[in-house]
Amino acid sequence: MEAISSHTGNRMRKKRRTQRELYGWLFALPAILGLLIFTLGPMIYSLYMSFTDYSGSNSPGFIGLDNYKRMLGGGDPYFYKSLAVTFYFVILSVPTGIVYSFLLAILLNQNVKGKSIFRTIFYLPSIVPIIAISFIWLWLLNPDLGLANELLSTLGLPGSQWIFGEKSVVPSLALMNLWTTGGTMIIFLAGLQDIPRSLYEAIEMDGGSRLAKLRHITIPMMTPTIFFNLIMGIINGFQVFSQAYVMTNGGPNNASLFYVFYLYREAFQFSRMGSASAIAWVLFAIIMVLTYIVFKTSNKWVYYEGDGAR
Repeated sequence: MEAISSHTGNRMRKKRRTQRELYGWLFALPAILGLLIFTLGPMIYSLYMSFTDYSGSNSPGFIGLDNYKRMLGGGDPYFYKSLAVTFYFVILSVPTGIVYSFLLAILLNQNVKGKSIFRTIFYLPSIVPIIAISFIWLWLLNPDLGLANELLSTLGLPGSQWIFGEKSVVPSLALMNLWTTGGTMIIFLAGLQDIPRSLYEAIEMDGGSRLAKLRHITIPMMTPTIFFNLIMGIINGFQVFSQAYVMTNGGPNNASLFYVFYLYREAFQFSRMGSASAIAWVLFAIIMVLTYIVFKTSNKWVYYEGDGAR
């Protein structure tokens, strides 16, 4: 009787476990289907399209690696131009964005009156739609009527062509990017609040200054957060599009022809969907390689509490 009862109990437990697993899969099914239908499916299809001459109106014809050869071999003069412009923007915007948002988070982490209001003020621009931000900065950076040149003139400094000059357009867009670093600032702020107060008390007992606290405690303890924001900054920087689309249309003289804007132009202005798919996959490869490099080098500078270097 005991053997029969034990066998029955095992069967019931197995049945309940199977039911729980089934319910789990059922609840996860919408997310799984969304991933397959709206992400993995289009990615696989675009990979196939990158080997065709599809224009959006014809039947895709397989042409092998011709799209990639045309890009990488110099057949398209805008490929390397857009790549150089985008790298230039990333090199300018990512480090400055991280430093600016990190310093801002340190200031907003101080115990001062009204800090919640200041946090809200600095975070708000990051939730404003990028199109609206672009129109605001289009007015601010107007060389004739804009507020930026008015301020420079008031200070007795020469004005700038800003987004209307070939040499100044990318730095101007990188400057504009600082206005939308509220999300990065909030992540830094969360990391700062997670640093144990006891570490600061220990260095205070040894007579350490604020600079010593920053150098020996804050920055080392914040390296995981810096690492995360660096990865996200690189990914987002290579996908910048709206600013060029709204403010410069890739100009002047293709000086702001960002990679994704170049992709958009290939697909929807020149109707070269196959070529645009190849461009997208090259971008995927670039981001993947850069992310891998950052991950591989992170063990030299990223530190985690309790286990030393990563």
